[in-house]
Amino acid sequence: MNPIQAEITQSDGKSFEQLRRECLQKGVLFEDPDFPAKDSSLFFSESVPVNVEWKRPKEICSDPKFIVGGADRTDICQGQLGDCWLLAAIASLTLKPETMARVVPPDQEFDHRYAGIFHFQFWQHNRWLEVVVDDRLPTVRNKLIMLHSASYNEFWSALMEKAYAKLNGSYEALKGGSTMEAMEDFTGGVGEMYETKNAPGNLFSIMKKALDRGSMMGCSIDITSSAESEAKTTTGLVKGHAYSITGMEEVNYRGQTVQLIRIRNPWGQVEWNGPWSDNSREWNYIDKSEQIRLQQNSTDDGEFWMQFEDFKRNYDKVEICNMTADSLTDDVKHQWEVSMFEGNWIRGSTAGGCRNYIDTFWTNPQFKLQLEDTDDDDDVCSVVIALMQKNRRKLRKEGLDLETIGFAVYKAPEEEDHLGKDFFRYNPSTARSKTYINMREVSERFTLPPGKYLLVPTTFQPHHEADFLIRIFSEKKAGSGLLVLMLCCLHQPPMPSAPEEESSEEKGLRRLFDQLAGDVRKQLFNTIRKEIKFEGLSLSTCHSIINLMDVSFQLRLFAVQVVKNEPVLLQMLFLSFDTDRSGKMSSYELRSVLSAAGMRLNNQLLQLIGLRFADENYEIDFDDYLTCIVRLENMFRTFQALDKFKRGRVRMNMMQVKPLLHHT
Repeated sequence: MNPIQAEITQSDGKSFEQLRRECLQKGVLFEDPDFPAKDSSLFFSESVPVNVEWKRPKEICSDPKFIVGGADRTDICQGQLGDCWLLAAIASLTLKPETMARVVPPDQEFDHRYAGIFHFQFWQHNRWLEVVVDDRLPTVRNKLIMLHSASYNEFWSALMEKAYAKLNGSYEALKGGSTMEAMEDFTGGVGEMYETKNAPGNLFSIMKKALDRGSMMGCSIDITSSAESEAKTTTGLVKGHAYSITGMEEVNYRGQTVQLIRIRNPWGQVEWNGPWSDNSREWNYIDKSEQIRLQQNSTDDGEFWMQFEDFKRNYDKVEICNMTADSLTDDVKHQWEVSMFEGNWIRGSTAGGCRNYIDTFWTNPQFKLQLEDTDDDDDVCSVVIALMQKNRRKLRKEGLDLETIGFAVYKAPEEEDHLGKDFFRYNPSTARSKTYINMREVSERFTLPPGKYLLVPTTFQPHHEADFLIRIFSEKKAGSGLLVLMLCCLHQPPMPSAPEEESSEEKGLRRLFDQLAGDVRKQLFNTIRKEIKFEGLSLSTCHSIINLMDVSFQLRLFAVQVVKNEPVLLQMLFLSFDTDRSGKMSSYELRSVLSAAGMRLNNQLLQLIGLRFADENYEIDFDDYLTCIVRLENMFRTFQALDKFKRGRVRMNMMQVKPLLHHT
């Protein structure tokens, strides 16, 4: 099966081949305008501490090569950037030739058709992206200061790091991270994490099976404070540092089977000095051929063997990126079905936080999941749920970083509507992520009975905004979707004429409006002010009430009905949510208010309304509440009128909705 075509990411819309051909025709070397050779591409929060010169490989050495003797894990040596997590993933990538060939296309060199341009492919948010870069690399005193190869004239790894930095906004954006993140970006796979101190007894077989299936793996040692970050232990290991796992073996040692694991430090040096290290005596007591096979490159290259029991005692976390969602605890391979959908948490409307914040938790996006067909060899349904927050590294320059995220799964009732606060108050979750954590992705594997479920992804605290992607892997096709997906139709009304271009009829309507606006303002204020604390209705609100026109722009008598009949109903509805009688209601209650008023909106429109009418404390006063209700009512009446003529042919367009939500 051919791989999915990667999307072009260059701002001018040109592919690698187009750009290279143009440079060759013009006889020039490519200079990337999207990621220029400037300090801003290196750092966004600090000045560059040394005098950096951007040089092409041919300016660094006389005979540069893209790859020397095949891409190998020893080609990766860490530079001045704290991106060991990325380097550990690249080292694992070199063990997977087919995957490597997609991420690092082999059709590029420094002699044949060289034009100073190179390209790489990365997976992000369910899409494969083509990233092109020029080959100007940051150097100090003619030496690369970022990722580099042990071979002075090999440059594939340095150029790959530059492409990944471009994808994420800058080199600095790559500081700190999880190996899993990069492994997923190299494969489009799904991750799992194990804590070695609480792992299942068959962890060795799980990890060996992962390697055999082509999975990529990393490991790390936890730190208790920032002072411990990258601190060396007496055994030669480094805390808070990302390592790649490159091998799993069993050997006969003095009549007993010993489990060994091979690990690589992306620094290219600093190794374990305990049992089974490069020059330890244990190697003298195994078969000579085994010793030669396992110790082919027994040098200080950052790679070492250790006994698996020592590994579990010293390391805390194992990250596994599977090419498919197959379980690592059995020998059966499956064809997985994948469902994917996107969403966002917007403050004031759908950023409700975790269940600790029960008053707003229910406002988070809710996704339905229907599991009907059980697994082939069981009476339950296997499902892997992976929640990923999007584009957080790019947002670092704006002061934003990874949110703390997680999710919960509930047994769903029969109704299809967005479930309210009381449901979550009285119903426990059926399954959930083990923890809330500030990682790009949180994933868990579950076995659930067939049935209907409700998936609620959240940030830990309310009011925190982020975009997210959910992937659901199941052995059998599962029904899934976002709850409350009602789409509304809307006619785009013509814009009013400028005052100097108004016809006599329009001028008459304007005078009538000014008169009615004064009457509406006075009548509504006198009716409502006794019960609700507010300063009165704005002219814009009155405008919204009486400016209810049909498509031919004739003033409706309905405006008079609003003045006479609806204030009391709207007042009672508002008071039911203004519990402290402050004259304001929480913007998170908008969904409930609108539902009580007979209006069901999808998340996109609800978020837009929340952003338009809520204040900085996520509250809406009565004046804005009234404006919102009336404008939505006008929108729905317009839809109903159009529906008589265009049933099913007109779809909601957000650009058409916006004019109704803004002051006219």
